[in-house]
Amino acid sequence: MGKNSLPLSFYQSYDTLTLAQKLLGCELVHDSPDGITSGIIVETEAYLANDPACHAYNRRTARTEPMYSQAGTIYVYLIYGMYQCVNVVSNAEGIGEAVLIRALQPVQGIELMHQRRSLIETKTAKKIKAVTVKELCRGPGKLVKAMGIERDLHNNQLLDESTLYINKPEFLDFEIASSVRIGINVGVALPYRFIIKNNLFVSK
Repeated sequence: MGKNSLPLSFYQSYDTLTLAQKLLGCELVHDSPDGITSGIIVETEAYLANDPACHAYNRRTARTEPMYSQAGTIYVYLIYGMYQCVNVVSNAEGIGEAVLIRALQPVQGIELMHQRRSLIETKTAKKIKAVTVKELCRGPGKLVKAMGIERDLHNNQLLDESTLYINKPEFLDFEIASSVRIGINVGVALPYRFIIKNNLFVSK
């Protein structure tokens, strides 16, 4: 964990919607055995307990158990049987809420990010297209692959005790825009997606 990393008190100081905005401009860092990779958080989505799109909306399960931990816990889950997504648990312990990190602006370890994404591409495509820096972490599944975030290693760990952590804001002067969330079938009208306005690394 770096000297500039956010303490647990930061995550515990805000409600979920506010935290989703406060994380913008902060730097997500993974200090892995392969090397350090990091990126500025430029896009997030909030998921609240009373939100039908939230995993904790219906009932508490083994899969969603990390969401009920204290704010600052890492929640990594698998979607569509192939993509993993990384979330920061929020709100009070016992309330299932979290902030999805949707996109990063790469900062450290860009070559390593390219290598990780290339390994994935070779398994899924006959003709490999070079991944641009802009596309490396432009979406929740892409950024997890580029950052080398593994569910078994990080799920249900606290950000202040993990090799995955978040540093204090690198970007300080920017405008936040909000919109409806992407890729969901319920709760589609809720304006719980937050981005750094006009940032080129925000997902489509």
